[in-house]
Amino acid sequence: MMKKWFYSLVAVPFLLAACGDDPEVETLDTAEVPAIVEVDIQTAEQLNVGETIQLSARVTQEEEAVNDAKEVKFEVWESGLRDEGEMLDGELTEDGIYVADYTFDHDGVYYMFAHTTARGMHVMPKQELIVGNPDMSKVLEDTSSNSMEDDKENKEEDHNH
Repeated sequence: MMKKWFYSLVAVPFLLAACGDDPEVETLDTAEVPAIVEVDIQTAEQLNVGETIQLSARVTQEEEAVNDAKEVKFEVWESGLRDEGEMLDGELTEDGIYVADYTFDHDGVYYMFAHTTARGMHVMPKQELIVGNPDMSKVLEDTSSNSMEDDKENKEEDHNH
């Protein structure tokens, strides 16, 4: 009787130790967060009026081209006039580069977002574009921020004044 009790006392810690080797628990500890999708705007910051230019952005993840982005849209607006801006679909050319043709019809300071949805992430870098030779004294200040929610807050604050 004593021997059986002793064997069960020795066996229980081994059984418990085996339970600790559950492979599912290890995968939770070692699971990696997906690498961030990066969007590099490649459009020049100084542009000419009346020329068709390419709005361009390169999408990468861990320095590898992302050719399967769900959506790349270029939002372009003149400084201070975001509500009058345009949204253009980017087309994949090669090597993770998405482009859209655009022509600026007058001098001014413009802004562009490259709204990018790829691999479960949304990234939207912003770039200032100087077109022609704008009269900086006539350029409206751009109050839009780098995210959609901040823009909504800015508009609400404007209405409260």
